[in-house]
Amino acid sequence: MPNADKLLVIEDDPAIRRLLAVTLERAGYQVVQAATAREGLSAVDIDRPGAVLLDLGLPDRDGLELIQLVRARTPAPILVVSARENTAEKVTALDLGADDYVVKPFDTEELLARIRTALRHRNANGAELQSVCADDVEIDLEHRRVLRGGAEVHLSPKEYEVLAELAKRPDRVITHAQLLKTVWGPAHLDRVEYLRIVVRNLRQKLERDAARPRLLLNEPGVGYRLTVHPA
Repeated sequence: MPNADKLLVIEDDPAIRRLLAVTLERAGYQVVQAATAREGLSAVDIDRPGAVLLDLGLPDRDGLELIQLVRARTPAPILVVSARENTAEKVTALDLGADDYVVKPFDTEELLARIRTALRHRNANGAELQSVCADDVEIDLEHRRVLRGGAEVHLSPKEYEVLAELAKRPDRVITHAQLLKTVWGPAHLDRVEYLRIVVRNLRQKLERDAARPRLLLNEPGVGYRLTVHPA
């Protein structure tokens, strides 16, 4: 079982690797460091980290390929920490199994917050969430009900299914492709407008101000995130 207090940093740049290690150790984590994909995979098997911070630009293997190999070995969250800002790279990383994507240069406090979020929501024993609360909205996944301020909200089947998919992985970006495949089926992967309509309707029903959403957030060109602890 992964150790939530131990984090693995796979990063070939020594300066960034040291920065990450110092930041994480000051936050109370044990840190295992790896400079190559080969070292990283070995550390996953031996050290059983609670989360993996992964750079994509490794010398011996592409980081996108490594995401799949790490995911096959552990349920621990994978946070990509990369200088690659291309939207397609983000989408691919998330679709391959990454839990989050942080672009360099990064704010250390934001990175720590994302790590805490990933650790909080990744249940190592695979148990599924039964209920999720976001602001005054409660999503009862067990009974397929949504409440706002204690009153039940009527959602269409597609609205509920999209919301439920986001609620199963709160605070994590779920890509357009993942949502479309699950809710509409693999034949509709290019129908992003379906998602936009459903999310717009959900915001009208669940947000305090649909024009300034705090719960259902958009990652442009990538996907959507249900924020459980809005600022």
